Amino acid sequence: MSAVLSRQPQFTSMCALDLDEVMALERRIYSFPWTRGNFSDSLDSGHGAWLMKQGGSLLGYAVMMQAHDEVQLLNISIAPERRRAGLGGALLRHLIASATARGAKRMLLEVRRSNSAGLALYRSHGFTAIGERRGYYPAEQGREDALVLARAL
Repeated sequence: MSAVLSRQPQFTSMCALDLDEVMALERRIYSFPWTRGNFSDSLDSGHGAWLMKQGGSLLGYAVMMQAHDEVQLLNISIAPERRRAGLGGALLRHLIASATARGAKRMLLEVRRSNSAGLALYRSHGFTAIGERRGYYPAEQGREDALVLARAL
């Protein structure tokens, strides 16, 4: 039984000591990564931040901010070599459960319009588009629009 349990990802709270590992993965994933300061500021502000690990390896991480009864998903990331294995969905379900436990009634997020995998993940978990932010994300050729998605909790 313990061999089966060890294969399941584990979720732990992110802390400042984790930032070297998080930043190494962040830089591998994104052309325009968050800075160490973005993560530090989120931790200092008390935003919810989690690591997803398996056997000591960092699979992904997420940061969300709560304001009253809403949460804003600020960053959710899965290691490139571990994508398409259901880990993004597992991490998103963990975030939804955590937000619900904290009394949130709605979750919001922005996603690049071109991020078809992210859009499919969010839609499969009940998110719908409620707006857009023009030129929200930096891109290789200028800026890219974001779709604003929401889900009732």
